[in-house]
Amino acid sequence: MEELGDRREEGRLPLVALFHPTRCEPLEDAVTAAGWLAYRLPMPVCGLRPWLDCCFDILVINPFLGWQEPFEFVRLARSIAGRRPLLVVSDRDSVEERMTALNGGADDATGWIDNLPELLARIASLICRSRLAAGQLGEGELRIDLIDRRVERAGQAIRLPLREFDLLANLARVPDRPLSRSALLKAVWRLDFDPGTNRVEVHMSRLRAKVDRGFAWPMLRTIKGQGYTLRSRPD
Repeated sequence: MEELGDRREEGRLPLVALFHPTRCEPLEDAVTAAGWLAYRLPMPVCGLRPWLDCCFDILVINPFLGWQEPFEFVRLARSIAGRRPLLVVSDRDSVEERMTALNGGADDATGWIDNLPELLARIASLICRSRLAAGQLGEGELRIDLIDRRVERAGQAIRLPLREFDLLANLARVPDRPLSRSALLKAVWRLDFDPGTNRVEVHMSRLRAKVDRGFAWPMLRTIKGQGYTLRSRPD
C-alpha cells in the first residue's frame, strides 16, 4: 500500500479499488489500460483494515458472489466509501441486482461482462462528478482546486494569477474540446463582444509558459479556426 500511494502521488492518477475475487484480473487490466491505477481489495473476512486504509478515488465491488448478503454488503461498502463514489458491478445484466445495489447506497450499478467500455465510461463519469462536487477539476496529471485556487501538474505546484487560473479552469471543464475566443472572453472577462484586443492570446501565451514548459508534452493547444483546448493525453 505504501508503494502504491507513492506512485499515485507522483502521477496524480485516479486509484480504482476493486473487489471481485472471481474476475478481478480482467477488471484490473481494463482499469490499467484506461490509464488509472488499480488495487485489488482482499476478502473482507480477512479484515477490513486494507479497505479502510486504501486512499481510493472510487470503489468498485461485486456483492453478488453467493457468500454474503448483497444488500448488507453494499451498505458496508457505502460506509467505507464515505463521500467517494461506489460502483456495483454484476456478472449478470439483472434489474433485480441493480435495484439491490442502488437501494443499498451505490452511486451506480451495471452488468459488465459484455461491455467493458461502458463500465470504464461509468467509472470516469463517477470520478469526474465526485471531483466537481469536491471543487476539483483536472485530467491525467493536471489537478485544479477551485476552492483554494491551486494548480498542480504531475505533483508540481503552479502559481497562476486570476485571469490565467480562470482560463485554465474553463478549458479543464471540457477537456479535449475546443473553446472559441468569444466563449473565453465571455467566461473569463464577462464580455459579450470582441473588444478587438489580443488579451486572450496574451494570457494563453503566459498560461502555456507555466503549464507546459518543462513538462514532457504540451496540454494547451490552439485548434485552427476553433479556439483553444486542454488535452488530457499526449498524442
